[in-house]
Amino acid sequence: MMTTRAAPPAPPQSSGIPPLEQGDRLTRDEFERRFEAMPHIKKAELIEGVVNMAPPALRWDYHATPHAKLITWLGTYEAATPGVRTGDNASVRLDLDNEPQPDVILMIEPTAGGQATISADNYVEGAPELVAEVSSSTVSIDLNDKLRAYRRNGVREYIVWRVQDRAIDWFTLSGSEYVPLTPDGSGILKNAIFPGLWLDPAAMLREDLAQVLRSLQQGLSTPAHDSFANALAAKRSACDG
Repeated sequence: MMTTRAAPPAPPQSSGIPPLEQGDRLTRDEFERRFEAMPHIKKAELIEGVVNMAPPALRWDYHATPHAKLITWLGTYEAATPGVRTGDNASVRLDLDNEPQPDVILMIEPTAGGQATISADNYVEGAPELVAEVSSSTVSIDLNDKLRAYRRNGVREYIVWRVQDRAIDWFTLSGSEYVPLTPDGSGILKNAIFPGLWLDPAAMLREDLAQVLRSLQQGLSTPAHDSFANALAAKRSACDG
C-alpha cells in the first residue's frame, strides 16, 4: 500500500503588515499591530523596545512541567484568596517600551486595590504585583533587561526559575531595588505582599508538588492570610457599593 504524507500547512496570508522578527526595535503600538497580525505566533515580547520571540518548541523538562507546577501553586493560592487572580502568558502593557508576556502572573484585582488594571481591549496594563518566569534559554534576558523593566515599573515580586541551574530566585522590591527573598530556618520562602504565599523551593526544584502544596497550605492557615483575605473582601465590597 502506498502512503502519502500530508501537505504542510499553508503559510499565513499576507496582511501587508511586516512580520515580527527577533531583534526588531519597535514602539509598543507597532509591536502590538504586528503581533496581532500573526495569530500563528503564540508568544512574543517587547523588552526595552526590542522584540524577543519564543523558541518554536518548548521542551518538557525545561519548560512544560516547571510551568505547570508554578500555575498549580499560584492557582491554589488564588482559590483560597478571593480578590487575587492568576494568569498564564498574558501580555502586559508595562510601559511604552515594554510589553512582556510572563509565564505566570499573580495580581490583586483592581476592585480589591491592585496596582494593575484590565484595559477595555482586555490587556493587563501597569505592573502586576507578582510575575514568574520559567527560564532556560532566556536567563540572560530574564535576569537583566526584563528584571530592570519589572523593577522600574514597580512589579513587587519577581520569581525566576532557572531550570538548567536548578535554582529559584525570588526578588522582592525594596525601595527602588530588588533584593533576594531569603528562606526562613526551615527553608521556606514566605512572602509579605501576599501573606500565606509560602514556597518550599527545594520541593519545587525536585518537582514534589505534594510537598509544595502542603507547605502552601500551612501558609494559607495563618492569621496573616486570613487578615489579608478579609482586607481584600472589604475593598471589593466597598468598590461594589
